[in-house]
Amino acid sequence: MSVKKTGSLENLAEALRRLPGIGPKSAQRMAYHLLQHDREAATALGHALLNAVDRIQHCSACNTFTEIEVCETCQDIERDPGTVSEVVLATNFTNEGEATAHYISETLKARGLKVSRLARGVPVGGELEYVDAGTIARAMLDRRTT
Repeated sequence: MSVKKTGSLENLAEALRRLPGIGPKSAQRMAYHLLQHDREAATALGHALLNAVDRIQHCSACNTFTEIEVCETCQDIERDPGTVSEVVLATNFTNEGEATAHYISETLKARGLKVSRLARGVPVGGELEYVDAGTIARAMLDRRTT
């Protein structure tokens, strides 16, 4: 049984392919572009990645990315360290977004949190003749008295 050896170009394309939304052809195009047209950017990208992997960690308090144990936001004495009381969901208004929002909403409500969604409807300055029926229906359902 023989094992095919891969070269540097194939390794680069395979590494780029690991990024979300990047298929084999896109990864190959990126690799060729960096090596053929922008070697300086390729070098900068490589250094930046190595530096980030070496230095960036998760904040021990909020889990955001930081280069220190506790991020600057969590260290801010002006910050309200109270527990979360409300979560505002902002997902796309597609079937997938609605399903995701519903699942997250039910999970958070079970933990006693207030959950709300961003408003949606007819945009300010929008012409009604260009608004789809679904948007108008949602705007009617979410209307408030003035």
